[in-house]
Amino acid sequence: MNVAALVTALDYGSVLIFALTGALVASRAQLDPVGFIFMAALTAVGGGTLRDLILNREAVFWVAEPSYVLLAAGAALAVFWTAHLIESRYSLLVWLDSVALAVAVAAGAGVALEMGSPPVIVVIMGIVTGTFGGLMRDVVGNELPLVLKQGELYLTAAFGGALAAVLLVWTGAPRPVALLACALVVWVLRAGSLRFGWKLPVYRPRPPRDRG
Repeated sequence: MNVAALVTALDYGSVLIFALTGALVASRAQLDPVGFIFMAALTAVGGGTLRDLILNREAVFWVAEPSYVLLAAGAALAVFWTAHLIESRYSLLVWLDSVALAVAVAAGAGVALEMGSPPVIVVIMGIVTGTFGGLMRDVVGNELPLVLKQGELYLTAAFGGALAAVLLVWTGAPRPVALLACALVVWVLRAGSLRFGWKLPVYRPRPPRDRG
């Protein structure tokens, strides 16, 4: 599989899974079907839209190919009719989000690589693509943003995966292999944080020192 085809597949995958998470947030907010579609589409294309605008691509990916939005809408309606069957919608939301994060970071890094961006931009575009759709979903849905949840790896997972892709490309690995490894690294770090409590030290404020 060449890089362009893989990036397209990753974009479709991230749109579908992020759309499901957006629809789950809509179900928690008890919105109507149009609200479900709005939340799903916002989540699904938010990060990729910002990526394409920053990189000044010829066209934003879902404007060039509206099937992405139709896929998000279909996912939203599927959740609208089935969400009541799910025992823990929040638990499903968090785990689906971990998969969507992994796929979207790889997609963002892949687009930047295709455009010949320098390594630092590849890493940033991976993070932007993976995190901003979910951030907008949580803010609009009045949920605690997963990206800002204390004591969990989220941005760190996205950074680690995007950096892994850059390092693998630098060492001569085929780009498709690097992107798949990127997705795997992101998901392992995020899943490990959720399942086993992996985390980095967080900032703790300290009282000011007395000055004599």
